[in-house]
Amino acid sequence: MTGAQALVRGLEAEEVDLIFGYPGGAILPVYDALINSSIKHILVRQEQAAVHAAGGYARVRR
Repeated sequence: MTGAQALVRGLEAEEVDLIFGYPGGAILPVYDALINSSIKHILVRQEQAAVHAAGGYARVRR
């Protein structure tokens, strides 16, 4: 098991069903691990947008 696979399994264990992100070099192994996961990914155009989108989603979902 790779670190990326362990990360995705940990997110699944915590019942995370949605993530926001912007794929790039160092994080690509995590995106590969997400292919076989039930976690949905929301693509954003920049990293700051991912932070704001995740924050807004968390507030609405409470």
